Amino acid sequence: MDLKAHFDKLKNFSRGDYETISVEQLEDLNSVGLLLKHKKSGAKICLVSNDDNNKVFSIGFKTPPTNDTGTQHIIEHSTLCGSRKYPVKDPFVELVKGSLNTFLNAMTYPDKTIYPVASCNDVDFKNLTDVYMDAVFYPNMYKEKKIFMQEGWHYELESKDAPLKFNGVVFNEMKGAFSSADDVLARYTFSSLFPDNNYKYESGGDPEVIPDLTYEEFLKYHGEYYHPVNSYIYIYGDFDINERLDYLAKEYLDNFDKADVNINTDIAYQKGFDKPLDLVREYAIADDESEENNTYFSYNTVVGTSTDDKLYLAMDILDYALVLAPGAPLKQALIDAGIGTDIYSDFESSVYQPIYSIVAKNANAAKKDEFVKVVNETLTKLRDEGINPRLLLAALNYYEFKYREADYGPFPKGLMYYLNMNDSWFYDETKPFVHVKEGKIYAELREEIDKGYFENLIDKYLLNNNHKLILTLNPKKGLDEARRQKEAKRLADYKATLTDEQLEEIIKSTKELKEYQDTPSSQKDLETIPMLKLSDIEKKPEKLYIDKREVNGVDVVFSDLFTNKIAYSLLSFDCKDVPEELIPYVGLLSTVMTAMDTKNYSYQELTNEININSGGIRTDGAAIYSDKDDLDKFTIRYELKGKSLYNKLDFIFDMYKEIIYTTKFDDYKRLKEILARSKSRLEGSMVSAGNTVAVMNTLSQFSKKAHYSNLMKGYQYYSFIERLNANFDELKETIVSKLNELVSYIFNKDNLVVHITADDEGYELFEKSLKKFLEDVPDNKYEVAKREYVPKKVKTGFTSSSQVQYVAMCGNYIKEGYEYTGALKVLKVIFSYDYLWINVRVKGGAYGCNSSFLRNGDMYLSSYRDPNLKETIDIFKKAYEYVENFDVSDRDMLKYIIGTISDLDTPLNPSAKGIRSFSAYLSNADYDTFAKERKEILECDVKAIKALAPIVKLAMEQDYLSVVGNQQVIQDNKEIFDEVKPLILSSGN
Repeated sequence: MDLKAHFDKLKNFSRGDYETISVEQLEDLNSVGLLLKHKKSGAKICLVSNDDNNKVFSIGFKTPPTNDTGTQHIIEHSTLCGSRKYPVKDPFVELVKGSLNTFLNAMTYPDKTIYPVASCNDVDFKNLTDVYMDAVFYPNMYKEKKIFMQEGWHYELESKDAPLKFNGVVFNEMKGAFSSADDVLARYTFSSLFPDNNYKYESGGDPEVIPDLTYEEFLKYHGEYYHPVNSYIYIYGDFDINERLDYLAKEYLDNFDKADVNINTDIAYQKGFDKPLDLVREYAIADDESEENNTYFSYNTVVGTSTDDKLYLAMDILDYALVLAPGAPLKQALIDAGIGTDIYSDFESSVYQPIYSIVAKNANAAKKDEFVKVVNETLTKLRDEGINPRLLLAALNYYEFKYREADYGPFPKGLMYYLNMNDSWFYDETKPFVHVKEGKIYAELREEIDKGYFENLIDKYLLNNNHKLILTLNPKKGLDEARRQKEAKRLADYKATLTDEQLEEIIKSTKELKEYQDTPSSQKDLETIPMLKLSDIEKKPEKLYIDKREVNGVDVVFSDLFTNKIAYSLLSFDCKDVPEELIPYVGLLSTVMTAMDTKNYSYQELTNEININSGGIRTDGAAIYSDKDDLDKFTIRYELKGKSLYNKLDFIFDMYKEIIYTTKFDDYKRLKEILARSKSRLEGSMVSAGNTVAVMNTLSQFSKKAHYSNLMKGYQYYSFIERLNANFDELKETIVSKLNELVSYIFNKDNLVVHITADDEGYELFEKSLKKFLEDVPDNKYEVAKREYVPKKVKTGFTSSSQVQYVAMCGNYIKEGYEYTGALKVLKVIFSYDYLWINVRVKGGAYGCNSSFLRNGDMYLSSYRDPNLKETIDIFKKAYEYVENFDVSDRDMLKYIIGTISDLDTPLNPSAKGIRSFSAYLSNADYDTFAKERKEILECDVKAIKALAPIVKLAMEQDYLSVVGNQQVIQDNKEIFDEVKPLILSSGN
């Protein structure tokens, strides 16, 4: 797109019903930005016009919380439960099932709520926009209280003698969130640093306070805050500007008058403190976890405002230089002082007054003063003696490469730009474009490296800033059980005050809610949701970019794509020669490579050089590719991926060689640090994503492929890392020996396949660099390792301090003679957004649910942040009955097909297209593989779905089960399990 011509066309844009505030060239986005205001309603409109067909729409509102009841969060859920024009119970789910959206969600922040959608299809984009606009302004929650009860909270009572309970989707979601120590730490940080403004409240809702919210207060908040005068509307991409503005005005905005509402939605500026705060709080751990060395220390300061464009970016650079980079000085000083095993940081910039936090995890509670001392002394030294300029330059290059590449994986660029824009727009309505014009800021910051600018930031915002909090978060056993008992007593005490008539009313209300949830939307209501036609769907899959070549005896797969002169290279080594006992070390090798010294560089220098000269190098030691035609045939591969400009390909391959062949594993001090940090990170991810643990652990009991994944990155890998940590001194020489063995086994020419995504010019330069690299790759030959896998069925309950459960049931259908078909992808959509959604989420109160049917026959059903256990297992076991009785209209069937295709057709950037092609190559799949699957999806009908019932029945009858959940709930149901064990291991477990 010719940006200047496009700007010249729009620079004098004017309409009678909208005030034009500004029109700007956004050179970094190759776009023109228009800032408007609808005159009658006061709605603020930001348009980013360009030639990107992946269009994004969002409407957002300032929603400052006024208490801890989670009103804002519950409204976010409830608006998407039917509206004036779209009275279906769950239009959000209907859109997921039946649109070609490339993004569809809603998010509650500490001070705002946003509703973004995206699609490449023009008709679909307009449909999505209209459903969301109608939802936020005319939601059915005013007419139906049960929406509030379902999504927020309600009393649940089955009979007079039954215990009274709380239930609700947000209530259970936040119970899960408050089970995470990191989330608890963040909550206390906000409430303590902002005692005088709205940030002291939890917009997501505190589970202890959510039941204080009344239906009337809930509606009152929506009525006051969900008005166009408080709205921020965003449209991005290739769209007709006047057509969209006409639509917004005539369909919605003209119906409102800005004079009708008078509320102050601004977040008051929190003044600094006379002196820093020093607080101690607690978080829950399970009874079988250790309280020793399990404390969190955090050092938090409030840093300016998020509308300061230079400071906003500079703090990311400073954060990298202080903590994020391997061996960063502040992180290393804390580790060297023995304060915590995992040091991390966060710059929270999505609020008016950003917070910078430095956290030491797994610390000794007695070392708080030493923590503060080390932080202050290290910061003082860096301020006075200066930060390593190469480290600052590496940080600048790293972030600028990412900014200019604009590779956001599956997320639309327009969405990510919008999220950045909100960090200024919501706090100054005249400045939406502050954080999408960072190109010039990078140039300014480069000039500041040698001028003391970053050192001054340390002095002003970290050292000499009394708007500071030193927070100690200590572990406490029994805290979760105390909460459970407190909730039970609250409910029992309340129940004791109720008359028989009041009890009957709650029983009736419980029954009526379940009947409401059991009653599907009418066909008439369902047909109000706009839907595409079959003719709108591309009949052919995306092409594969596989040009197989050979360079000096090594297979090369070339994906010929335009990449704007960025080369995406990948070295993939087959681990076929690695003995069984070394498999867990493959995962460890991936963690230590690039994080330890090499022959020519310290690990700090290595990272600096890579980030100064490229877009980065990362390793993946647990890549597994299944053969599409052979259930038991798969390859474990160790991969190194790099991205750079074409003229830096020699550098990338030199770094590959340096990392692979000269890493010094025998730095025991560094190795111990890496293992301790790895254990900490694994524990954090297991607590927040217990469903992943449950699914992988269950699959590994019968699936050879899942078994090896579990050994390299699942719970078995975590157990391995915990054992190495606990016995490091006696095992350290063995660890180093085995890592060196792996290098010999893996990194040989015989095991190597190389992939490159670039154009012809890039390939030519790549081949020269590769040839030079291959001169030093050994040609060792080993006997292919023999690996014996013995399936073992063990129903496992993992106990934790979580207030909710994560349930997974798995099985395999191919081993019993069934075949994979594209119809299974349609069934996944049906399960995830109908059967499981209705029964596990809507009726059960779980925050999430999922299903999957893999090409190798492995399948699973799972729940996320689930208040139930037995009930969910029963739902999973009865899933086949739903499939046996499946019967929907042709229109609904088409909806499921469209939703399935939408999942398959997520727009891919060039690097992702290349990776997809290479994955297909390694899986023995070709274009016909995907064409066949797509044909089976497009031709799927009710009969084809019903034919899958035996597959589901068979898999669930295999009865493989794992649950991660609350320790008391697991113990109360221990008869379900063959084994009950702690999720988090302490030394000796």
